Parts: sequence; structure tokens; C-alpha cells
Amino acid sequence: MASAPSTEYKFSEQVGFLLRRAYQRHAAIFKEMVADTQLTAGQFVVLCTVRDRGSCQVPDVVAATAIDEPSVRGIIERLKWRELLQVAHEPGDARRMVMTLTPAGRTIVETVTPIAEQITELTFGDLDAGERQTLVALLRRIGDDGPAA
Repeated sequence: MASAPSTEYKFSEQVGFLLRRAYQRHAAIFKEMVADTQLTAGQFVVLCTVRDRGSCQVPDVVAATAIDEPSVRGIIERLKWRELLQVAHEPGDARRMVMTLTPAGRTIVETVTPIAEQITELTFGDLDAGERQTLVALLRRIGDDGPAA
């Protein structure tokens, strides 16, 4: 039996809205602080994923970044065009590719990483160490529960 809808429902108090607002704030800080590199947050995490693995394929990037496959493929194409990623296709299957960082890709990751650390600090704002740990732990729990039933 479904319960009656609440007349007190406020979308601005819902977790999805609050998560979106927090992410928008984080993305705006990222965009402002790395504007000179013309690198998006999505491109940065893809480059970091490839750096961390040495080389990888699209499914590895999708799993590590939580970015959907079509978007990852678009990001890879842009990074390849900018000569930040090198892509080798497996013989007989053009869809399967192995990615590695180019020297320019490695340089940009090394340059942006300290800025990304500052972005995290700015995103946390005035949260104390305990609040930061709690927030990260709670976000991991929400994200690790998997898809809704």
C-alpha cells in the first residue's frame, strides 16, 4: 500500500538536489582553476586513470571513473586529438583499444594534480577533518550500493 504523497516535500531538501548542487560547485571551482589547460574534470580523471594503470582499455576507464561508455569514448577521442593520449587498436577489432599517456599527457596530469588537490580543499570549504572523513565515507556508501532496485 503506497503512502500518500507528502505536502511538505521540498525538492531543495532532497539528496539528489543537494548532491547536484555540491557537484556543480566543485565543477565550477575546477573550471576556474584549470581554465588555462582547457581540460575538463572528466578529461582529467580519464588521464589519471590511464596514468594509474600504465595502460588500459575503455571498460577499465568506465569502471574507474563512473563515466558512461559513450562519454568515455568521446573524451578519449578529444584527448587523442590533443595528443595527450596514445591509442592503439587491437588487430581485427577497431573498437578495442589500449590507451597510454603521451609525454604531453603525463606533463598535464603532473601539472594539474596539485591544482586538483587545492580544488578538493576548496570544495570541502570549512568542513573540519572529521566532517570531511564522514562526508567521503557516506558518499562512498551511497555510490557503492549499486543501482536502485
